[in-house]
Amino acid sequence: MNKYKKLLSDTAVYGIGTFTSKLLVFLLTRLYTECLTDEQFGTADLITNMANLLIPLAAAGLCEGIFRFVIDAGENKKSVFSTAIFMLLASTAVFVAISPALLLLERFRNYYWIIVVYVLASNFHSACAQYVRACDKTKLFALQGILNTALTITFNIIFLVILPKENVLNGVTGYVLSIVIADIIVGLFLVISQKLYRDVKISLFDKATAKSMLKYSLPLIPTTIFWWVTNVSDRYMISYFVGLDQNGLYAASAKIPTLLILVAGVFSEAWQFSAVKTSDPKERSDFYSTVFSCFSGLIFMAGSLIIALSRVFATVLFAKSYYTAWTFIPVLAAAGVFSAFVNFLASIYMVKKRSMKSFLTAMTGALVNITLNFILIPETLNLFGNEIKLAGMGVQGATIATLVSYFVVFVIRSVDSKKVLAFRLGVPYIVLSSAFIALQISSMLFIENNVLLYALQAFSVVGIFAVNAKSLIKGSKSIISSIKGKK
Repeated sequence: MNKYKKLLSDTAVYGIGTFTSKLLVFLLTRLYTECLTDEQFGTADLITNMANLLIPLAAAGLCEGIFRFVIDAGENKKSVFSTAIFMLLASTAVFVAISPALLLLERFRNYYWIIVVYVLASNFHSACAQYVRACDKTKLFALQGILNTALTITFNIIFLVILPKENVLNGVTGYVLSIVIADIIVGLFLVISQKLYRDVKISLFDKATAKSMLKYSLPLIPTTIFWWVTNVSDRYMISYFVGLDQNGLYAASAKIPTLLILVAGVFSEAWQFSAVKTSDPKERSDFYSTVFSCFSGLIFMAGSLIIALSRVFATVLFAKSYYTAWTFIPVLAAAGVFSAFVNFLASIYMVKKRSMKSFLTAMTGALVNITLNFILIPETLNLFGNEIKLAGMGVQGATIATLVSYFVVFVIRSVDSKKVLAFRLGVPYIVLSSAFIALQISSMLFIENNVLLYALQAFSVVGIFAVNAKSLIKGSKSIISSIKGKK
């Protein structure tokens, strides 16, 4: 099976597994907004995002390292996995020892135990899943994703709907605990069904592998932290400057562009395996160019449709009290477009094991994001006793900061990654598509005349489809020709 067939096959399987499962969670947005108040939803969002910040710290970045190193291990897969697991146990012990520091943060004091358990369960599940994925058990990896989602939904319904409102598992605790229980069960399913315990032996621990994995994995910790800052710091700043209820609206609006990120994520999981396995420089360059032309066209089209249907999504998926959150969807959808491109370019660094470059570009994005958050969200800021008047854009300021930071990282990685691997980016198509996206956002937020608004949205959607049609057709022909074995 050639590389295009493999990529399409893996993408289809991941699409059935990952996207289907995540889509089900996405559709539960209505349940969450009905069962949780604005403040509860905002609190649950902060808890899960704090846990996601701690996950790579507790694992020393090793879960991502497992995937990358097992792919190259050949007959030594068990040795790599064993080495990673013992290092993971050591890093977990350190995390548990220092975790009481969370008690110093008043906002998380009542949820300390569930944050720690969330982190441990997530890393346990992730380590097993990444090993299975690296062993090219694509269907099993997709299946465990579906199982994880089914269990999360089941426990959400039990805790938030079936059990009485007064029970201790209702509200924020039930929302978060559903994810924890699902991770533990699915992790155990992988260990038992694949007999992973047989692949872990102290005698297989290899110091040289441990050193190489740490060299690759440790820079991924600050990288993940900086992406966390880019994605999540605005939520804490919204909560601080304008209130938890506004963060609840922001969290709800972010669920819609998640569709776009899910599509890109499904492809990325399949793409990473294909990207690593293609070794010839010329072949890899052509492969990247062809795949990116199709990928960027599809992502722009998906982002355009999400922006055009922002109000429709809000009407169908949000409770009435959350409807005003639609105004944040267009900018977040655009941010999702460039987030997808940034993740695609990250695969170049992963293939070449240049994790330090991922770290530096992620740091730049985080600095841009947090600086703009301070400027755009609050109305005033007290600095050294002086009150400084700022933009006061509230939640919308946070969405703009996120979009700008992803765009900046995309530009930097576009230039830098071509030094590592020469491939065609299709700059004219990206510029034109971005212009149409900007027109869509502006018209959605500032034009009140519905006839003119719908006309501009339709014009922009058609424009983006027209701009990217050529590259999609050309890329599709290349893929089809390659699959058929033609020159």
